[in-house]
Amino acid sequence: MALRVAALEQLLTDKGYCDPDTIDRLVELYETRVGPHHGARVVAEAWSDSAFHEHLLANASQAMSGLGISGMQGENMVVVENTGDVHNVVVCTLCSCYPWPVLGLPPRWYKSEPYRARVVREPRTVLAEMGCHVANDVEIRVWDSSADLRYMVLPRRPAGSDELSREELAGLVTRDGMIGVALV
Repeated sequence: MALRVAALEQLLTDKGYCDPDTIDRLVELYETRVGPHHGARVVAEAWSDSAFHEHLLANASQAMSGLGISGMQGENMVVVENTGDVHNVVVCTLCSCYPWPVLGLPPRWYKSEPYRARVVREPRTVLAEMGCHVANDVEIRVWDSSADLRYMVLPRRPAGSDELSREELAGLVTRDGMIGVALV
């Protein structure tokens, strides 16, 4: 894959379609300024700081901005919290609206028509097929992202993680957990 990417980059540069400096800036953007590592940091902060936790649930965009996280596709966000009684999952039924600043590039399955259609109709089945088994007595709520409003899931903090640092907690969090298709 790395060789293919390098060959494609060279071809686009040789043909004059893009500038190598532009490619470097885009790579830097996705490595540092957007991505699931930022969402994981938000989750770890919410798990560690009750005031931030409440602020995140009340006004996610503002709370994240306080951590220096904002940008296109993340201007108006809502964070929904998984609890012992409720499991949340996010979808965009129209296309693939997605909070890039905190989750990075959307996975292929998120944009697929089968996921977008089925997770609304049969969320428990779709989650189980993805390896996320939610107990039958837990309510599943499906949140439909749009161009105006994007959602992120605040996963449940794992039992036995009370002594972990924020950095260690962030290491437990995955992009899929923040979409709601995986458990932490």
